[in-house]
Amino acid sequence: RDLKAFTTLGHCAVGLDGAGRFAAMARDATGFDVWQQDFLHLDLPASHFDGIFANATLFHVPSQALPRVLRQLHTTLKPGGVLFSSNPRGTNQEGWSHDRYGVFHDLEAWRRYMAGAGFVEIEHYYRPAGLPRERQPWLASVWRKPVA
Repeated sequence: RDLKAFTTLGHCAVGLDGAGRFAAMARDATGFDVWQQDFLHLDLPASHFDGIFANATLFHVPSQALPRVLRQLHTTLKPGGVLFSSNPRGTNQEGWSHDRYGVFHDLEAWRRYMAGAGFVEIEHYYRPAGLPRERQPWLASVWRKPVA
């Protein structure tokens, strides 16, 4: 869905999924390039992308690995490139829930991770819009890789 939406907007979109089955499904459904890589084993080209759309994905990266992963994402962006992230928010709790690992960052912790990787905040907001904060479980943020 996202690959199609970005392509419709004129972008040259490349998908990334850690599960071979899902990467193949996305390739088959869209005809687009979808790389099979997970965040803990990235092999991305340097200064290659104008933007990264990480919707409900980075919260699965353990906090111990997050600084390295964010630096790798920073490196794969061109100068001035933008990273969008949306993650379920929390009070920095971390661990397994059934078969999925998650870290539920608060805004201040997320800012420290992103700034530590070299990103500059453009904006942040909570989702869904129009609800009281306690009913907005998602922290969305937009970050830029500085030009120089």
